[in-house]
Amino acid sequence: MTETATLSSKFQISIPKAIRAAQHWEAGLTFAFIPKGTGVLLVPVPKREALKGLARGASATDYRDRTDRF
Repeated sequence: MTETATLSSKFQISIPKAIRAAQHWEAGLTFAFIPKGTGVLLVPVPKREALKGLARGASATDYRDRTDRF
């Protein structure tokens, strides 16, 4: 699916409805802009509540640290 948008004179872009619907994006969502070569990667920033329990069961031992790298 290829969608396009035009940058307005106020430097705003509207995300096409097909993209918003496919990604389940709603108004008020915060995005991070990550430069990638000549383009930009647009990534939604998760809310804190969505991250709760993400590392549940992770072990704080037996992990690689910077000192372990070559």
